[in-house]
Amino acid sequence: MRKMLSRLHALALALALTPLADAQPHPALASTPPAPAAAPEVSSPKPAAKAGTPLTAVDVEAFIDGLVPTALRNARVPGAVVVVVKDGQPLLQKGYGMADWERRIPVDAHKTLFRPGSVSKLFTWTAVMQLVEQGRLDLDADLNKYLDFAIPGRNGKALTLRHVMTHTTGFEEVARDLLTYDTPAPDLGNVLKRYIPPYVYDPGTTPGYSNYATALAGYIVQRVSGKPFDDYMDQHVFGPLGMTQSTFRQPLPDALKGQMSQGYMTWDDKPKGFEVISMPPAGSMSAPGADMGRFMLAMLQQGRLGDAQLLKPETVRQMYGQLTRPLPGLLGIGLGFYEQNVNGRRVLAHGGDTVLFHSDLLLFVDDGIGLYISVNAPGHERQGGWLRDKLFEAFADRYLPDARPPTTPGVDEATARLHARQMAGSYRNTRREDSTWLSVLQLLSPLKVQALEDGRLSIELAGARSNYREVKPYFWEEEHGKRRLQAVVENGKVKHWGLEPYVFAFIFEPVPLMADTPVLMLTALALVTLLLTVLVWPVVAVLRRRYQVATPPPRSVTWVRSASAGVMVALGLWGAVVSLLESLGDTSLLLPLAQLALAVSVIGGLALAGLHARHALKGRSRWSQALALAWLIAFAVLLVVSLSHHLISLNPWY
Repeated sequence: MRKMLSRLHALALALALTPLADAQPHPALASTPPAPAAAPEVSSPKPAAKAGTPLTAVDVEAFIDGLVPTALRNARVPGAVVVVVKDGQPLLQKGYGMADWERRIPVDAHKTLFRPGSVSKLFTWTAVMQLVEQGRLDLDADLNKYLDFAIPGRNGKALTLRHVMTHTTGFEEVARDLLTYDTPAPDLGNVLKRYIPPYVYDPGTTPGYSNYATALAGYIVQRVSGKPFDDYMDQHVFGPLGMTQSTFRQPLPDALKGQMSQGYMTWDDKPKGFEVISMPPAGSMSAPGADMGRFMLAMLQQGRLGDAQLLKPETVRQMYGQLTRPLPGLLGIGLGFYEQNVNGRRVLAHGGDTVLFHSDLLLFVDDGIGLYISVNAPGHERQGGWLRDKLFEAFADRYLPDARPPTTPGVDEATARLHARQMAGSYRNTRREDSTWLSVLQLLSPLKVQALEDGRLSIELAGARSNYREVKPYFWEEEHGKRRLQAVVENGKVKHWGLEPYVFAFIFEPVPLMADTPVLMLTALALVTLLLTVLVWPVVAVLRRRYQVATPPPRSVTWVRSASAGVMVALGLWGAVVSLLESLGDTSLLLPLAQLALAVSVIGGLALAGLHARHALKGRSRWSQALALAWLIAFAVLLVVSLSHHLISLNPWY
């Protein structure tokens, strides 16, 4: 069950980044326009950069040719597309492997459509900023001004487009029906109105990546422009850039259907079908690599490509430069583009993941270089998703190498050990669900931070373990890697911490009591108690018959055993719900059945266990008394946990 729920968690984050993603207190993220921020301080000086290999069309093709085909074979991924642009020109636009594995149709960078997932958001933000330029949208106005339904504020704070573009809305995550296969096109307005996610945090205070919020922005573009979102994108974004084969439309127009790459889990599996995103502005785009190259060229040239001025130069600078930082010493997010720092170079980027396609778009804005990669399968052990990161790092190491000397620790060993002990524990991230049954993931899959004896931290994230050493108070750097971590600590206790490059999308907080390890252990003991009750029941019946025990067990014992069996049935139904979600099936019937079955069995079981305990405690058998108390405690623990994590609920959303 735990493994299945962990995989469901990955699905819930499908349109965000695949990798999972402080001693001095920092100010809350401002809800007013932040001032343009300088690049964050790094922990080592930056001397003049040593020369890398010159980036030329000939060299980069040979370099990528030497990396990608082998990586695709190792990951068992059918195909990929890679685009590199520099100084206003494409250097590489090339397909690798197969768009259709069975029919042996190769990837063509100029024709084959890939699904860039959440990279689509950059195009939605472009549309928003076009309307801001025209004075038709205000980033800091209550966005209800532009809607035909009401989005409530929280604690007197109204939601704004700036919150939306910086992923600081405070909304809960939404996973239900986020992605389906080969279904009719959704109506954006209806999708947004049928379920408004509740807040976890006040707007403008805490990062929490939100597809729902991005879809709101697309709906606002539609309403303010007076054009359907797809038409607006075709006419005002794709059209000016000459991106004639790109679209947000679902399903694809007939003219483009034949160009769509199949999507796979690995090349050993059958293609899954066309993925339909229920919130199109957040991730429904389909595009060939060459079209993505045109967008990168425009964004690297202050919004201009040829005769087309997509955005004004000052608007592009605003998108890049008005940074929101969840933690003061780490990277942040501009208006839609998030920061990365590789080898001391500033990169503005966005990743994208559907279930089948995995993409990254990266702009070395100070070097005039853009890199885009997309693969059509997660691959064996999800190596296809990681291929993007490895290609990015290898590219940067070759052409833009790091000239900075190694960082020397600025914290003595005793202090490092103390700070590591403070950090050790279980954490949840701020992109989550608190009001639905998926909150149980906080209990089953917390992030563990381990303090090593020498004062380093050890963290397992997305299946990979990394160690971090403290280089200044409450600031760590990854050993043999490029990530940095910062924590906010108050009165000796960790309030929250962030990890690059994921800090723009979520940070980590200590888990609350009801999601902590002791509660998980109590829950496991309660379930084992009831499972043993069910398993021993027929054994006891056989033994009673064999030894001709005439006195039947109290009727209350039979009732408790029956309730225990009901709990096991309810858990089986919950397992079926998770399995159905993994396959993107419809849970509208099975979910309420699982909720009802658990409610009846646990609440009824607690009442029956209480009745049995009242009689058993009057008897003389210590064994019967202990067993009665064990049953009572087991049902009580399950009831409290089920209510706390909404497994017993009337809420059909998640």
